Amino acid sequence: MNESNQPNYTELLQETMNKVGVHSFNHLSQVTGVSRRQIQHLRQGEVSQMRIETLMKLSEALQLSASQLLNMFSSEAISHISSEPENLSLKQEYQRLQQQLNVQRETLRQEFQQASLQIIESWLVQWPTAAYSARQNEQLPAVRLLPLIQPVEQLMAEWGVIAIASVGEEVPYNPQFHQLMSGTAQSGDMVKVRYTGYRHGDKLLYRAKVSPI
Repeated sequence: MNESNQPNYTELLQETMNKVGVHSFNHLSQVTGVSRRQIQHLRQGEVSQMRIETLMKLSEALQLSASQLLNMFSSEAISHISSEPENLSLKQEYQRLQQQLNVQRETLRQEFQQASLQIIESWLVQWPTAAYSARQNEQLPAVRLLPLIQPVEQLMAEWGVIAIASVGEEVPYNPQFHQLMSGTAQSGDMVKVRYTGYRHGDKLLYRAKVSPI
């Protein structure tokens, strides 16, 4: 087949890449570990010449199901997938690997939850009893409850969750990280932190709530 007669899925692939924040074929190759030659096969709709593992890596990076990738980038698969045994076998293998990936994701999710629960185990066990005792005895010093929060603080640290200042701290007002509870303040004015805010890496989770001094 002449090159001019070959199907060209380059524009479709670029649009799909842009939706998931992959902006070049080199970048796609880097994040998937798939060679540029294999990506060229995809751009030309030559899915049948690609390994199943390669297609699965691409479908994962492009946030597509195996069937979606197969149908989007192979006109042959669209027209003959239900009638040709070879293509049907390809689709079945896709579905098998997709199910395997789903099982792996669920396993990782459960392992993550178990590790997190192990970190806060002492808090889960002790906090309800401590809270009950505090309700029964109003004279119980609240400071005795503070050590019970340490496992939760440890978990937050494990996850990379960082507090924005401490309650009671006086800091220069920054509207990017601070939310006024009342009154007005200009950037740089001193304010007092009433409720702690949090960042997760470079992402802002909650702004700290502050009041003018």
